[in-house]
Amino acid sequence: MAGYVGDVAVAYDRDLGHVLFEQYAADIARRAAGKPVRDVLEVASGTGIVTRQLRNVLPGDAQLTAVDISDAMTDVARTKFLPHEQITFQIANAATLPFDDRAFDAVVCQFGIMFFDKDKAFREVHRVLRQGGRYLFSVWDSRDYNPYASLTFEVMKQFFPSDPPRFLESTVSSFEIDPVKEMLIRAGFEQISISVQRRVYDIPDVRAFARGLIFSPIINEIRERGEVDPDDIVEALTNAFIEEYGSNPTRFPMQAILFETEKPGEYKP
Repeated sequence: MAGYVGDVAVAYDRDLGHVLFEQYAADIARRAAGKPVRDVLEVASGTGIVTRQLRNVLPGDAQLTAVDISDAMTDVARTKFLPHEQITFQIANAATLPFDDRAFDAVVCQFGIMFFDKDKAFREVHRVLRQGGRYLFSVWDSRDYNPYASLTFEVMKQFFPSDPPRFLESTVSSFEIDPVKEMLIRAGFEQISISVQRRVYDIPDVRAFARGLIFSPIINEIRERGEVDPDDIVEALTNAFIEEYGSNPTRFPMQAILFETEKPGEYKP
């Protein structure tokens, strides 16, 4: 994922990983392991949050391959695994996967498709799946259901009224179901299942969460604009979260959309 370099990748994993991603990661991993698999691919694997959950629930002899476009994110992911855990990490673009046709039984992607060309990526997933293989991926629902994005954008407008940074807007840009469904069909997928997943989290350290959001790739946009101390934005965002959702703990709603589909044909494990 572009923009996740160096300390940004570390902060993303430390400050956002548990709050935004872990529960969704456990769910999608459990679903991926729900049928027999030998070879599993994770696309846009980031700092290994889903990768860790997949390895926890997949059979010990299943081979897990994780690809991401960011070296920094992948470096963080590698630290979460021991050498014997049968995981291959690789730097790769989701639109040009470096694998043979029909190489995998399942492909998983959590909160990644908004960052790449979906038509190309879906065709690539279809190509590398075996017949009957499954594709599971999630996207964030609109910012109306995800205040981590909507409140951050509102705070950004206070500091940059004419040109607020928009990175988090991109993370909630793929919530319209019909266009995604049509792209899957064009890529050759069938039997598409779609479910809405709403969760409420307790955030024990709101300031750390706010800092993680600001010191995501948004920080690059903030620094380009200049004249604003990022820590002032963190403080304003922390106060906005507490004012809206309370404190000790801050109970915070989030909503995602999960797509599950498969490549036509008889699956032979």
